[in-house]
Amino acid sequence: MIHHRSVRGRTTALAAAAIAAVLTLGGCDADSGDAKPAAGRDTGPGVVAPGRPGEPARTLSPEEAAKEAPQDTPNAADFRYARMMIEHHGQALVMTALAPERASADSVKRLAARVAASQKPEIGAMEGWLTRNDGDRHAEHHDHAGMPGMATEAQLKKLRAADGEAFDQLFLQLMITHHQGAVTMAAEALADGNDVFVEEMASDVSAQQTVEINRMRALMT
Repeated sequence: MIHHRSVRGRTTALAAAAIAAVLTLGGCDADSGDAKPAAGRDTGPGVVAPGRPGEPARTLSPEEAAKEAPQDTPNAADFRYARMMIEHHGQALVMTALAPERASADSVKRLAARVAASQKPEIGAMEGWLTRNDGDRHAEHHDHAGMPGMATEAQLKKLRAADGEAFDQLFLQLMITHHQGAVTMAAEALADGNDVFVEEMASDVSAQQTVEINRMRALMT
Protein backbone atom coordinates (compact mmCIF):
# COMPACT_ATOMS: atom_id res chain seq x y z
CA MET A 1 0.00 0.00 0.00
CA ILE A 2 2.70 2.48 0.98
CA HIS A 3 4.89 1.39 -1.92
CA HIS A 4 2.00 1.85 -4.36
CA ARG A 5 1.38 5.39 -3.18
CA SER A 6 5.07 6.33 -3.19
CA VAL A 7 5.52 5.10 -6.76
CA ARG A 8 2.43 6.94 -7.94
CA GLY A 9 3.58 10.10 -6.17
CA ARG A 10 7.06 9.80 -7.67
CA THR A 11 5.77 9.33 -11.20
CA THR A 12 3.19 12.09 -10.85
CA ALA A 13 5.92 14.49 -9.73
CA LEU A 14 8.03 13.31 -12.64
CA ALA A 15 5.22 13.98 -15.10
CA ALA A 16 4.64 17.46 -13.69
CA ALA A 17 8.33 18.23 -13.96
CA ALA A 18 8.36 17.03 -17.55
CA ILE A 19 5.45 19.27 -18.48
CA ALA A 20 7.08 22.24 -16.77
CA ALA A 21 10.31 21.63 -18.61
CA VAL A 22 8.56 21.36 -21.98
CA LEU A 23 6.62 24.55 -21.34
CA THR A 24 9.80 26.36 -20.31
CA LEU A 25 11.59 25.27 -23.45
CA GLY A 26 8.59 26.18 -25.57
CA GLY A 27 8.52 29.65 -24.03
CA CYS A 28 12.17 30.21 -24.84
CA ASP A 29 11.60 29.23 -28.47
CA ALA A 30 8.63 31.56 -28.76
CA ASP A 31 10.67 34.48 -27.42
CA SER A 32 13.51 33.86 -29.85
CA GLY A 33 11.20 33.43 -32.83
CA ASP A 34 12.76 30.10 -33.74
CA ALA A 35 10.39 27.31 -34.78
CA LYS A 36 13.01 24.69 -33.91
CA PRO A 37 16.21 24.80 -31.85
CA ALA A 38 19.29 25.27 -33.96
CA ALA A 39 21.72 22.40 -34.36
CA GLY A 40 24.03 22.13 -31.39
CA ARG A 41 21.92 24.57 -29.39
CA ASP A 42 21.55 23.85 -25.67
CA THR A 43 17.97 22.60 -25.17
CA GLY A 44 17.96 23.54 -21.51
CA PRO A 45 18.28 21.68 -18.24
CA GLY A 46 17.11 18.11 -17.81
CA VAL A 47 14.36 16.90 -15.53
CA VAL A 48 15.39 15.57 -12.15
CA ALA A 49 13.40 12.36 -11.52
CA PRO A 50 13.14 11.33 -7.84
CA GLY A 51 14.52 7.85 -7.32
CA ARG A 52 12.72 4.95 -5.66
CA PRO A 53 13.46 4.38 -1.99
CA GLY A 54 17.19 3.69 -1.66
CA GLU A 55 17.94 4.82 -5.23
CA PRO A 56 19.52 8.13 -6.34
CA ALA A 57 17.67 10.70 -8.41
CA ARG A 58 18.21 10.71 -12.18
CA THR A 59 18.41 13.53 -14.69
CA LEU A 60 16.24 12.90 -17.75
CA SER A 61 15.45 14.86 -20.87
CA PRO A 62 11.85 16.14 -21.10
CA GLU A 63 11.17 13.44 -23.70
CA GLU A 64 12.47 10.68 -21.44
CA ALA A 65 10.50 12.03 -18.49
CA ALA A 66 7.31 12.10 -20.52
CA LYS A 67 7.79 8.46 -21.48
CA GLU A 68 8.10 7.52 -17.81
CA ALA A 69 5.02 9.47 -16.75
CA PRO A 70 2.29 7.30 -15.18
CA GLN A 71 -0.35 5.73 -17.40
CA ASP A 72 -3.84 5.07 -16.06
CA THR A 73 -4.58 2.21 -18.45
CA PRO A 74 -6.60 -0.43 -16.54
CA ASN A 75 -4.73 -3.62 -15.80
CA ALA A 76 -5.81 -7.15 -14.89
CA ALA A 77 -6.10 -6.26 -11.19
CA ASP A 78 -8.56 -3.45 -12.00
CA PHE A 79 -10.81 -5.69 -14.08
CA ARG A 80 -10.63 -8.48 -11.52
CA TYR A 81 -11.59 -6.14 -8.68
CA ALA A 82 -14.56 -4.66 -10.54
CA ARG A 83 -16.00 -8.05 -11.50
CA MET A 84 -15.48 -9.63 -8.11
CA MET A 85 -16.82 -6.64 -6.20
CA ILE A 86 -19.99 -6.62 -8.30
CA GLU A 87 -20.57 -10.21 -7.24
CA HIS A 88 -19.54 -9.46 -3.67
CA HIS A 89 -21.90 -6.50 -3.37
CA GLY A 90 -24.64 -8.59 -4.97
CA GLN A 91 -24.56 -11.07 -2.11
CA ALA A 92 -24.73 -8.22 0.39
CA LEU A 93 -27.95 -7.06 -1.29
CA VAL A 94 -29.39 -10.58 -0.96
CA MET A 95 -28.67 -10.49 2.77
CA THR A 96 -29.96 -6.96 3.39
CA ALA A 97 -33.21 -7.72 1.53
CA LEU A 98 -34.12 -10.14 4.34
CA ALA A 99 -33.82 -7.56 7.11
CA PRO A 100 -37.09 -5.60 6.73
CA GLU A 101 -39.21 -8.69 7.41
CA ARG A 102 -36.94 -10.75 9.68
CA ALA A 103 -34.90 -8.35 11.81
CA SER A 104 -36.26 -7.35 15.20
CA ALA A 105 -34.04 -4.38 16.03
CA ASP A 106 -34.68 -1.10 14.23
CA SER A 107 -30.94 -0.39 14.34
CA VAL A 108 -30.26 -3.56 12.32
CA LYS A 109 -32.97 -2.65 9.83
CA ARG A 110 -31.52 0.84 9.41
CA LEU A 111 -28.00 -0.49 8.96
CA ALA A 112 -29.18 -3.00 6.35
CA ALA A 113 -30.96 -0.19 4.50
CA ARG A 114 -27.79 1.93 4.49
CA VAL A 115 -25.71 -0.97 3.17
CA ALA A 116 -28.18 -1.56 0.35
CA ALA A 117 -28.42 2.16 -0.48
CA SER A 118 -24.65 2.48 -0.84
CA GLN A 119 -23.87 -0.79 -2.59
CA LYS A 120 -26.56 -0.67 -5.29
CA PRO A 121 -25.10 2.46 -6.95
CA GLU A 122 -21.57 1.10 -6.52
CA ILE A 123 -22.57 -1.98 -8.51
CA GLY A 124 -23.93 0.31 -11.23
CA ALA A 125 -20.75 2.39 -11.24
CA MET A 126 -18.53 -0.67 -11.61
CA GLU A 127 -20.73 -2.15 -14.33
CA GLY A 128 -20.52 1.17 -16.18
CA TRP A 129 -16.73 1.22 -15.80
CA LEU A 130 -16.48 -2.29 -17.28
CA THR A 131 -18.65 -1.25 -20.23
CA ARG A 132 -16.56 1.87 -20.89
CA ASN A 133 -13.34 -0.12 -20.75
CA ASP A 134 -14.45 -3.04 -22.93
CA GLY A 135 -14.67 -5.37 -19.96
CA ASP A 136 -15.95 -8.32 -22.01
CA ARG A 137 -12.64 -8.47 -23.84
CA HIS A 138 -10.82 -8.81 -20.53
CA ALA A 139 -13.13 -11.40 -19.03
CA GLU A 140 -11.52 -13.96 -16.74
CA HIS A 141 -12.98 -16.87 -14.82
CA HIS A 142 -13.00 -16.43 -11.06
CA ASP A 143 -14.25 -18.60 -8.25
CA HIS A 144 -16.62 -16.11 -6.67
CA ALA A 145 -17.42 -18.50 -3.84
CA GLY A 146 -13.79 -18.26 -2.81
CA MET A 147 -13.79 -14.48 -2.48
CA PRO A 148 -12.94 -13.12 0.98
CA GLY A 149 -15.95 -12.77 3.27
CA MET A 150 -18.52 -14.48 1.06
CA ALA A 151 -21.23 -16.36 2.96
CA THR A 152 -21.71 -20.00 2.02
CA GLU A 153 -25.01 -21.36 0.72
CA ALA A 154 -25.51 -23.11 4.06
CA GLN A 155 -25.04 -19.82 5.92
CA LEU A 156 -27.48 -18.01 3.64
CA LYS A 157 -30.02 -20.79 4.12
CA LYS A 158 -29.67 -20.46 7.88
CA LEU A 159 -30.07 -16.68 7.64
CA ARG A 160 -33.24 -17.04 5.57
CA ALA A 161 -34.68 -19.36 8.21
CA ALA A 162 -33.79 -17.10 11.16
CA ASP A 163 -36.14 -14.54 12.67
CA GLY A 164 -36.12 -11.86 15.35
CA GLU A 165 -33.05 -11.54 17.56
CA ALA A 166 -31.54 -14.73 16.13
CA PHE A 167 -31.67 -13.12 12.68
CA ASP A 168 -30.13 -9.89 14.00
CA GLN A 169 -27.11 -11.63 15.47
CA LEU A 170 -26.50 -13.93 12.52
CA PHE A 171 -26.96 -11.07 10.06
CA LEU A 172 -24.43 -8.91 11.90
CA GLN A 173 -21.97 -11.78 12.17
CA LEU A 174 -22.16 -12.63 8.47
CA MET A 175 -22.14 -9.00 7.34
CA ILE A 176 -19.09 -8.12 9.45
CA THR A 177 -17.19 -10.99 7.82
CA HIS A 178 -18.53 -9.92 4.42
CA HIS A 179 -17.34 -6.34 4.92
CA GLN A 180 -13.93 -7.50 6.12
CA GLY A 181 -13.58 -9.42 2.86
CA ALA A 182 -14.46 -6.31 0.88
CA VAL A 183 -11.80 -4.29 2.72
CA THR A 184 -9.24 -7.00 1.92
CA MET A 185 -10.17 -6.93 -1.77
CA ALA A 186 -10.01 -3.13 -1.84
CA ALA A 187 -6.50 -3.21 -0.37
CA GLU A 188 -5.41 -5.63 -3.10
CA ALA A 189 -6.86 -3.36 -5.79
CA LEU A 190 -5.08 -0.33 -4.35
CA ALA A 191 -1.79 -2.22 -4.26
CA ASP A 192 -1.97 -3.87 -7.69
CA GLY A 193 -4.40 -1.82 -9.80
CA ASN A 194 -3.58 1.06 -12.12
CA ASP A 195 -6.87 2.80 -12.93
CA VAL A 196 -7.71 6.03 -11.07
CA PHE A 197 -11.47 5.38 -11.04
CA VAL A 198 -11.01 1.89 -9.61
CA GLU A 199 -8.59 3.26 -7.04
CA GLU A 200 -11.15 5.83 -5.91
CA MET A 201 -13.87 3.17 -5.72
CA ALA A 202 -11.64 0.87 -3.69
CA SER A 203 -10.69 3.69 -1.33
CA ASP A 204 -14.36 4.57 -0.78
CA VAL A 205 -15.31 0.94 -0.17
CA SER A 206 -12.49 0.49 2.33
CA ALA A 207 -13.32 3.65 4.29
CA GLN A 208 -17.09 3.20 4.31
CA GLN A 209 -17.15 -0.48 5.14
CA THR A 210 -14.59 -0.06 7.92
CA VAL A 211 -16.96 2.42 9.56
CA GLU A 212 -19.88 0.02 9.12
CA ILE A 213 -17.87 -2.86 10.61
CA ASN A 214 -17.37 -0.82 13.78
CA ARG A 215 -21.08 0.03 13.92
CA MET A 216 -22.08 -3.60 13.55
CA ARG A 217 -19.65 -4.72 16.22
CA ALA A 218 -21.27 -2.23 18.58
CA LEU A 219 -24.68 -3.80 17.87
CA MET A 220 -23.51 -7.34 18.63
CA THR A 221 -24.68 -8.63 22.04
